[in-house]
Amino acid sequence: MSENSISVSRRQLLQFAGLGAAGLFLAGCMPSGGGTGSPAATSGSGLSAGKFTATGFSFASWSLTEEAAAPAIRSLLDGYKKKSDVGITEVSFPYNEYFKQLMLQVRGGQFTGAAHVDVAWLASLAALGKLEDVSALTKGRGYTASALEAAQLDGVQYGFPWTIGAIGLISNSEILDKAGVSEFPTTVDDFEKTLKKLKGLGGGLIPYAASTKAAQLKDVLIWMQTFGSDLVKNGKVTIGDDASVEAVTWYKSLYDQGLIAADVDRFDARSLFAQGRAAIYDDAPVGRSAVTKDSPDPDLDSKLLPQSRPVLKKGDTPRALVWGGAIVVVGGGDGTRTAADFGQWATSDLDAVTADYELRGLPPVTEKAQASAAVKADAFGSRFAEKITATATTNPFWQFPEYAQIETTIAERVQAVLVGQQSAEDAMAQAGEAAQKLLA
Repeated sequence: MSENSISVSRRQLLQFAGLGAAGLFLAGCMPSGGGTGSPAATSGSGLSAGKFTATGFSFASWSLTEEAAAPAIRSLLDGYKKKSDVGITEVSFPYNEYFKQLMLQVRGGQFTGAAHVDVAWLASLAALGKLEDVSALTKGRGYTASALEAAQLDGVQYGFPWTIGAIGLISNSEILDKAGVSEFPTTVDDFEKTLKKLKGLGGGLIPYAASTKAAQLKDVLIWMQTFGSDLVKNGKVTIGDDASVEAVTWYKSLYDQGLIAADVDRFDARSLFAQGRAAIYDDAPVGRSAVTKDSPDPDLDSKLLPQSRPVLKKGDTPRALVWGGAIVVVGGGDGTRTAADFGQWATSDLDAVTADYELRGLPPVTEKAQASAAVKADAFGSRFAEKITATATTNPFWQFPEYAQIETTIAERVQAVLVGQQSAEDAMAQAGEAAQKLLA
């Protein structure tokens, strides 16, 4: 079978998520099931280990649309095709469209096979009743307990964990040095002062390339938590509380002062940072390869410094968002078992994982890979785990299948505040009410 392409677009803490204290912490904070009831049953009673006849299958990933990541993903696909002598049909959509399109295709029976997913999407996908239980294929493969937990809901192993880390602040040490910032600020007030120093460098520099486009404005949720909002407590959405209003008011003040810019999403932020036009931005470890590849500065990699997010008051714990990817298997097709074998191989075979790490630098999920020389020697990855992943928690909305609509509703109201259409008080009250209705 020939390949077809459908382009329709985180004491061993320093080794990334999954080891020591960090791994245990992440295991405890991963979503454990929806507040709206258990997901629907999988399409079968679970895939079994053992011999099978390899056949072609489809593989979906947003990374296939990204210039920096696509070569690494295709190298992985080529490795499996050569090993198993099968064809793999590529299915891709840009990240901001991917979840919606994947949901539509899975629901409509138009997609079966292996799919790269954000761990945040598991509750929504599992609710469709078409994900296979791959627990039999994860046993004895060396996955860390926290990594496996990341791809489970209600005790069902809905996917093979692929990379588990966090999203946090990344700075350009050279630009900070030019602004006279010798130590990264630890409080929100000092952070704002630092942004003003950076703006003083002139030249159109964006101090903080924070997300301001609606598609990525869910990033503001971590700032709401920094200001003390629970977001969800005892099944009730708390957005509209004093802390969320204060956070959005502060975010708006950064916008009005030109300390953050208009119309920026994750990919814009990466581009601005790569070009030396932004000093700080939010990203997961995956962003490193993108910004260094696209930068005219050949030494940018040595200047990337993961930083703990500033806190509202000294003594608070820095907030960060758990980030991670998994490979799920959507059943119903002839290549289901082969797709599962690919998911197992891509995420746990030491040679495949280390080869992929050398290309993308993403935190692996097996004990052997995390103990490998390549991972141990990675200064950026070690600092990222220490400064960001160590205190990461999941987004409390992830437990609900409606989480994407909830985030969109909140993001739209935050954007209305940024452009001056609504006050923070009114917008957050509306966002909280609308989000709560989605959980009713």
